[in-house]
Amino acid sequence: MGRSRVGALQNLERSTQRSSSIPLAQSHSPTGEMSLMRIGVAGVGRIGAMHARNLTNLETVDGLVLFDPQPGRADALAKEIGAQAVGDLDTLLREVDGVVVATPTDTHPEMLRRTVAAGVPTLCEKPIASDIARMIDLIADVEASGVPVLVGFQRRFDPAVVELKRRLDAGEMGTPYLVRAIGQDAAPPDFGYLPASGGIFRDLLIHDLDAVPWLIGEPVVDVFASGSVLVDEAFAKADDVDNAVAVLRFAGGAHAVLTGGRHDPAGYDHRIEVLGSSQSLAVGLDPRTPLTSLEPDGPQAGPDAYPGFPERFALAYGNEMRVFVEVIAGRMANPSPIRDSLASLVLAEACEQSRREGRPVDVAAVLAAASPSPSPTDPAQPFTTEVAS
Repeated sequence: MGRSRVGALQNLERSTQRSSSIPLAQSHSPTGEMSLMRIGVAGVGRIGAMHARNLTNLETVDGLVLFDPQPGRADALAKEIGAQAVGDLDTLLREVDGVVVATPTDTHPEMLRRTVAAGVPTLCEKPIASDIARMIDLIADVEASGVPVLVGFQRRFDPAVVELKRRLDAGEMGTPYLVRAIGQDAAPPDFGYLPASGGIFRDLLIHDLDAVPWLIGEPVVDVFASGSVLVDEAFAKADDVDNAVAVLRFAGGAHAVLTGGRHDPAGYDHRIEVLGSSQSLAVGLDPRTPLTSLEPDGPQAGPDAYPGFPERFALAYGNEMRVFVEVIAGRMANPSPIRDSLASLVLAEACEQSRREGRPVDVAAVLAAASPSPSPTDPAQPFTTEVAS
């Protein structure tokens, strides 16, 4: 195996082990002084518009600059929220202290390269690249620039998940035995989206493939996954499944069971449960969880169940923008570094391979097979995947 692949494998493990829990962001510096800044949002569709609105709630942001390749969209949102609209990315980058990238997925690599080339700290929606080889190249380029880049895995910014991470890191739960993660869409996505979605593991379950190893703080050794088409044959026509389960085995011996589905008539449901030697804790279990207990005094699903992920993770998305601003200001470590996106994509690829082949899949082998070979003109130059602690 070439040194570039060895570096990728070794440092992928370090990225999973060393990412630490991050406190909820504060709006002021330690001295009590506010550092005002201008933030750009590139791409103001549903997610980008939500980020822009959340940014307007921050005292540390005194100006928003919006850009969207679709004519008129940035102007309409700018008029609604009191922002400035510009006609191209270069203009936006000259006027801001940081930028949120929420353009279509296939544009993310080019957008990231342009933002870091301009020296502008960036928060980019996932995925940052569509396959492992392209992602490795992009990570190398971004890290060489030295510009902070956060990836928008919103569970890392959810207050309850952050607290769960803190308790695990502090040893308050003892030895983790088992993690259970549930992700259920209330309604299937538009069927026209399916061929470009990347499949259920890269699309729906990618968030838990990121969050669960981050919580446990250990690399995943192997995975076993299975799936079925139970909701609509449109998923089969797209070479996908609409219900799936994945079992992850961690280096320390703990396991995680991840389940995901495209239809829950009661509402949107996302929960994570961790069973440890000292206590068991859950996030996502509240009065709006679409789950009914048959016990006499158990919780009942109500009419106010979460309709989708924007409502379920409203606090997470708001805190994500706060944290981004604090990272730009140098007051907080990056809780979602670009390197960690490689770990979740490798796991998604391993799960998809396992589902298709009906067998456990070694995670390191998936990364090794997809990693670029060492350059014949520079065979001693390894790919570095080191993550700052």
